[in-house]
Amino acid sequence: MKILIVSQMYPGPDDPDLGAFVAEIGRELSRRGHSVEVAAVDRRGGSRLKHLRLVADSLRSAARVPPDVVYAHFLFPAGAAAALAAALRGTPLVLTAHGRDVRNIGAIPGLRTATRLAVRRADAVIAVSEYLRSQLEQRLGGVPRRTTVINSGVDLDRFHGSSQDEARAELGWDAEGPRFLFVGSLDERKNVRRLVEAFERLERGSLVLVGDGPLRSEVEGRPGVRVIGRIPHARVPRWLAACDVLCVPSLVEPFGQALLEAMACERSVLATRVGGPPEFVPEAAGVLVDPTSIEAIEGGLRRAAALPSPNPEARIAASEHNLPRQVDRVLEVLEGAVACR
Repeated sequence: MKILIVSQMYPGPDDPDLGAFVAEIGRELSRRGHSVEVAAVDRRGGSRLKHLRLVADSLRSAARVPPDVVYAHFLFPAGAAAALAAALRGTPLVLTAHGRDVRNIGAIPGLRTATRLAVRRADAVIAVSEYLRSQLEQRLGGVPRRTTVINSGVDLDRFHGSSQDEARAELGWDAEGPRFLFVGSLDERKNVRRLVEAFERLERGSLVLVGDGPLRSEVEGRPGVRVIGRIPHARVPRWLAACDVLCVPSLVEPFGQALLEAMACERSVLATRVGGPPEFVPEAAGVLVDPTSIEAIEGGLRRAAALPSPNPEARIAASEHNLPRQVDRVLEVLEGAVACR
């Protein structure tokens, strides 16, 4: 098939970690012989003009190489741009909801109407978790009949168990005690402030924060805490190899890609109870906590640190969501959308 991927998040020269999960799906589709064209925003920040450019790029791509299907990641604005491109060529449209696009419905004026129009135009909708599917239904007052839950999957060849000692030596992570890792945005939703406060109560071990965001100045320089900043997605497996526990106690986590990647690397996880993680994190692989309670996060850190490191059971759980299997399911949706036209 000729597939046009439209996304408002995609890795670029300045932001190689941005939307890496979208790029991985695209690479897997290409590996199978499909022709994949991409129209995407590949950098953070900037004005809203970048979304107008996304619309223009999507229309230009659809005109230059008429696709068999337009496959969009995020309902708005990428989904709206994709809907216009699909309408231009009379092409089937498949939308994927990832999280923020659903949270923004009702929070930003006019977004519910714009999202509803894109969703109605779609031949199929994919949500990355059952939690997100239910949230979309609540916020739109219903979802299309052809709505499927398929997460982004994990590349088991890229994310796998490897020597902790070698990774720690390479990264200079030589602290004593359990090594905790966080990967994500340093913001309120990711709950890094409570995570750091809970970690400090342990009075042992170390915590590395990989990422950046508005709370960086609050958490940087705290005892036992090291902030690395953003890194290319290709470097994430080394940090996962070096840690004992990946910690993502978000206030809400629509899915939890970093958790799945850590589990694939045979690392235990601490995750939020709110959102997608309960759908794929079993007791043998990690601990689920109430993200609003520092005491609960502290207790979760202690229990997660007591799990095996490395943790083979985590790898087994992650293998149920391997990338090729998830792309098989995505292809069923894309091919079904084409067949119904």
